[in-house]
Amino acid sequence: MAEVLRPLQTTFSDFEDSNLIAGLDESDDAAVYAVSDDIAIIQTIDFFPPVVDDPFLYGGISAANALSDIYAMGGDVKFALNVAAFPDDLNEEILGEIFRGGAEKVKEAGGIIVGGHTIIDREPKYGLRVTGFVHPKKLFRTNGARLGDVLLLTKPIGTGIALTAKQQDMYDVDEVIKSMLFLNKDAATLAQMFDVSAMTDVTGFGLAGHCLEMAKSSDVKLVIDFAKVPVFPGVLDLISTGIVTGGGMRNLDQLGQRIHDFSGRNSEETLALSFDPQTSGGLLIAISERDAEKLCAAIQATNGECWQIGYISDEEIESGSGSVEIR
Repeated sequence: MAEVLRPLQTTFSDFEDSNLIAGLDESDDAAVYAVSDDIAIIQTIDFFPPVVDDPFLYGGISAANALSDIYAMGGDVKFALNVAAFPDDLNEEILGEIFRGGAEKVKEAGGIIVGGHTIIDREPKYGLRVTGFVHPKKLFRTNGARLGDVLLLTKPIGTGIALTAKQQDMYDVDEVIKSMLFLNKDAATLAQMFDVSAMTDVTGFGLAGHCLEMAKSSDVKLVIDFAKVPVFPGVLDLISTGIVTGGGMRNLDQLGQRIHDFSGRNSEETLALSFDPQTSGGLLIAISERDAEKLCAAIQATNGECWQIGYISDEEIESGSGSVEIR
């Protein structure tokens, strides 16, 4: 969908505003608009059909996924609007549990639900439009990664494949659900205390896709050591049995040619997993080498997780405007 919409950006190019910090010009996670020298508003929206059967958990996961864009930009969550579509015959108790799951996750984030909009549709969908604040000089974007930086990741990958396998009763997703419900709030707050140059969250484009966005925006080469990438237990085995996601295959088809050195050194399982779309995934952080271990330790001290998965290389960029190599 991003490839379809990208040419349409020219439609909006005439609408310029000097206070707009982040809009359509870069692959950022949210829009950012300065309202004063000290405050910028961050806005994002995200919603999707159920990924789990439990309505309360679905509401919480969808909310956590939407909230993550605020954290990826370095902001604090302030308030949110529900965005929902439901069949007109959906049980009201189920509907209430979805909204309750979302509201409790927003409350955990330190924000409030202030309203929303619901329409009738055959397939349930739920999510949030979220507003946050950030100091304009403390904003994290995808375009600041520097040569010599280290890459950190704060959650395992494999949610898309795991959830697909669950539909066939081939995988226990309890650990995956726990991860999807875990907010990126503390990791983002701690990132403000260290020498972080760029940040994003790993969601629909998969780890490889979001690495490519950072590489292109920063005009650098990202090198990923796949042996160090955290993966939910058993997910690679699922891929070997034929479990893949439609979204992952689309990501691979559109972006795979920009990944270097797969032939001979990386398996098809690695390739499929690298582009697997994540729901409420972790933060991908570019940080100076001297601060990488310190930030990881700080995140782990708040019951979060953190892994060093790669670095920004000074090797020649063969394809020009940013590339990714997975070793």
